[in-house]
Amino acid sequence: MSVQVKLTIIQESLIDKQFIFEERTICIIGRHQNCHLRLPSDEQHRTISRYHCILDINPPYVRVRDFGSTNGTYINGKKIGQSQPKHTSEATDQIQFPEYDLKSGDQIQLGTTIFQLSIEDPKKMLLEIAPMPKKSQIENNKLLVNSAKLENNNIIQIPGYRVIKLLGKGNFGEVYLARNNSTQELIALKTMLPEVATHSQAINRFLTEIENTKALNHKNVVKLKDYSYSDNQFFLTLEYCNGDSIWNLLERCGYRLSITMAVTIIIQALDGLEYTHNAEIPFVKKADGSFGKGKGLVHRHIKPANIFLSNINSSTVIKIADYGIAKAFDLAGLSGQTITGNKGVNFPFMPKQQMIDFKYVKPEVDVWAMAATLYNMLTGEYPRDFVGKDPILTVLQTKPVPIRQRNIYIPQSLAEVIDLALIDEPEIYFKTAKEFKQALKGCVF
Repeated sequence: MSVQVKLTIIQESLIDKQFIFEERTICIIGRHQNCHLRLPSDEQHRTISRYHCILDINPPYVRVRDFGSTNGTYINGKKIGQSQPKHTSEATDQIQFPEYDLKSGDQIQLGTTIFQLSIEDPKKMLLEIAPMPKKSQIENNKLLVNSAKLENNNIIQIPGYRVIKLLGKGNFGEVYLARNNSTQELIALKTMLPEVATHSQAINRFLTEIENTKALNHKNVVKLKDYSYSDNQFFLTLEYCNGDSIWNLLERCGYRLSITMAVTIIIQALDGLEYTHNAEIPFVKKADGSFGKGKGLVHRHIKPANIFLSNINSSTVIKIADYGIAKAFDLAGLSGQTITGNKGVNFPFMPKQQMIDFKYVKPEVDVWAMAATLYNMLTGEYPRDFVGKDPILTVLQTKPVPIRQRNIYIPQSLAEVIDLALIDEPEIYFKTAKEFKQALKGCVF
């Protein structure tokens, strides 16, 4: 049995109706049909906004965020704070709306509707719900981590590898360049430090998902070689890409690439997506809660910073990085409340479906994000306007700006394909990477 977050209506016509959450998810509350917890659009609920607030649930942690509703969101009878303009991400200049970390017993009031929050004690729960990889798999994929530090530069040491330098820092860890002492192969060493207290349930869930990522093997996907967990930190070794990320390339090129370069990059990346969305993976959760082999893995975090150039035999090969890693980390409940806190969430490259169906997104969300990446490469801007707006509401309520309004020099035929690819209401237009790739090739090459 997992930790349970229960939300029970204790006052108004829907009294005693209960909602139960056992895994990392989000719950949008309001009167709009897309809300996870939809309240009636009648006179009794007229003071509740169409999108009123959001619960960011990471059992046993829960955070509520008000969307700037006219009548506000009340916790235990007190209205949570007023929104203040604040720069909240490198991608957008946004307003940070009121948030509040909830505890068991708190009451949430929207208009005349009152919810009672109940969080069962995690110490009383069984901590094993996902199967650990087999012992032989763990032994074969075990990094022997030495917590000692190198003098002066504070770089970790791992037996069998020589750590050369720090390549970069992310939201939850660091990436180093290292060399395998036996093969002399250069690798990327990624460390990931959980934001919340870890327990066996979260660790097992993350390592199970990492086995799925390790099963991927394609020239356009960065290969995960090895992994381990030690001293409350995850360690992963990955294929090293000796070129820059597309984000760094954009910085060097004034935030716009030529049509030929941009489309060529995206077509290779789409080949990687086509493979991963159809690859056989070892651990897929079934309807009955058991695990077995399945098909396809969704990235969830496609963006220019996660697409790399690699020079192989005098040719440039495009590789998708971080495949499944950030998703596994978040869904395992290790990243904290990343949606409301905006940490690690790439709203400019997120379709509406990913916000509405956070837990069960389909491969098409990656296709949409790849189209948004191409849009960014050709215009230097994002498909939606985020400046001065709440990013979650922007994703839910606005449509992408037609690309020729950003760059009039893009040929009409290419613009039409990109605009089609960025349709996400009522559904995403291109369902597969193959469909989008064929459409691009048909209007450019």
